[in-house]
Amino acid sequence: MLVERIEHKWIDAFERSFALCGVAAGEVAAILSETQSRRVNVDLARLALERMGAQVFELTLTSPRLSAPAPVRSTGASDAIAGLAPVVSALAAADFVVDCTVEGLLHAPELPQIMRGTGDKKPRLLMVSNEHPEILERTIADTALEPLVRAGMKRLKNAQTMHVTSAAGTDLRVNLDKAVVGGVWGYANKPGMVSHWPGGLALAFPAAGSVNGRLVMAPGDVNLTFKNYLRDSVTLTIENDSVVAIEGQGVDAEMMRGYWKTWEDAEGHRACYATSHVGFGLNPAARWDAMAFYDKRDCNGTELRAFAGNFLYSTGANEVAGRHTLGHFDLPMRGCTVRLDEATVVQDGQVQWDLLKAPA
Repeated sequence: MLVERIEHKWIDAFERSFALCGVAAGEVAAILSETQSRRVNVDLARLALERMGAQVFELTLTSPRLSAPAPVRSTGASDAIAGLAPVVSALAAADFVVDCTVEGLLHAPELPQIMRGTGDKKPRLLMVSNEHPEILERTIADTALEPLVRAGMKRLKNAQTMHVTSAAGTDLRVNLDKAVVGGVWGYANKPGMVSHWPGGLALAFPAAGSVNGRLVMAPGDVNLTFKNYLRDSVTLTIENDSVVAIEGQGVDAEMMRGYWKTWEDAEGHRACYATSHVGFGLNPAARWDAMAFYDKRDCNGTELRAFAGNFLYSTGANEVAGRHTLGHFDLPMRGCTVRLDEATVVQDGQVQWDLLKAPA
């Protein structure tokens, strides 16, 4: 088991990451954390920012009481702020915000207000994923990643359909009309920009009624909510966005059925079964096998959302489709072919780099 402590190499890693975000001497930098945050990352962030000459302040919130019927993991929707106006105002007034909350602010309800800033000034926000510092050290963003992610986003924006197939039996179609497209390359260097570290993926939030077909997860594919590699195949039938059948004989299918049913029973609707977002990983430095090297407490799995060539299918909240739920699955899959209209951006799990680098 790795030790969590201050190491000069990790201060250097945080400094390099913040430099990519354009942090300059004299800027006001806020570090947001909570009582259950990984404290070593908060300390590394502060030391790196101070070394860079930023004016640093920390906001540490009490991690809220559990309100859910099951553990909530990897949602990107921290509830630590709980609507506290002084916290939102303080973060909005900063030049740069380091988000060290456990779940992250990517889908938190307070994020839009924070990113509106104050007056003519908007902050830049970097979510530091709740990982051991060694993982963050390995996955510092490369500036070469930004044009690749932008190219993937452009392909998604210009396409009308996404068709995903695999040798395992996946045959999924997504209507991209009215989808909201996003992408993350691991740093936020412009006012009003949000990113997360590790980064390296392009994705789309489809509008309601846009996703139909069959998704076959094979052994070795990943359930990031459970932080597990699948041991058996699981087949999901998706109709009008929603998973309507979960087929499989092993424990993987049983656990997924049970988790989904928990949220359906607790919330009184089936939003947890519906498509949240779809996309593909583009980060050559991210590794599919990374979870095999870390204890679960050391790994949040963000790296596995971004490893090059994965198809990422996620269920749960999707504001574009008007669905809200705390139940969430992120399911990176290997060996898939992803076509955007007639262009194949991923072939059998391999990114078609030449296509992405060519004009769309």
